[in-house]
Amino acid sequence: MNAGMARYVALFGSINVGGNRLTMVDLRAAFEAEGFSDVETVVASGNVIFSHPARPTRGLEEKLTLMVYDRFDMTSAALVRSRDELAAAIADNPFAGTNEDRIVHTMFLDGQPTQAQFEALAGDKWIRPNERLALGDRALYIDYGDAAPDSKLTARMIERRLEHKGTARNMRSIARIVGKLDQLETMKA
Repeated sequence: MNAGMARYVALFGSINVGGNRLTMVDLRAAFEAEGFSDVETVVASGNVIFSHPARPTRGLEEKLTLMVYDRFDMTSAALVRSRDELAAAIADNPFAGTNEDRIVHTMFLDGQPTQAQFEALAGDKWIRPNERLALGDRALYIDYGDAAPDSKLTARMIERRLEHKGTARNMRSIARIVGKLDQLETMKA
């Protein structure tokens, strides 16, 4: 990593689900063409590690969302987090370690919902009795109970209730991304 650069992770929503097919090779090439450096992808669902001069993540999120739209004609929220923010998504998730890592998720959000928005979501009639929710820092922590695919607690429903775009990753995926960041940092040292 170059001096004066910070390492970030972009988490894209809706990539390689539904009709939004995008190879990680093409996504990596788009990052490099936009001047991002040290670009690597983790898992084929839109997780991109990159270096960029340190700046607020909100501006990076806007830039990356526009990049994907302009280059690939895809609408996909880009949520940018640092390594420490990703690690906090594991450490701060009250459901981590209480259920299988593939069932417990963090939904990264593009802003902070109000307590009233969260309470409206948590009280929704479609949430199953064994599903649990907790509000975090620009994040929603979710334990899907038995299985995520059977839940009515979808990204679209959450985004509507909280009035924020987001993308979710399970604990296993987040740990894998943090591990990759740590590996890259070790290689740099």
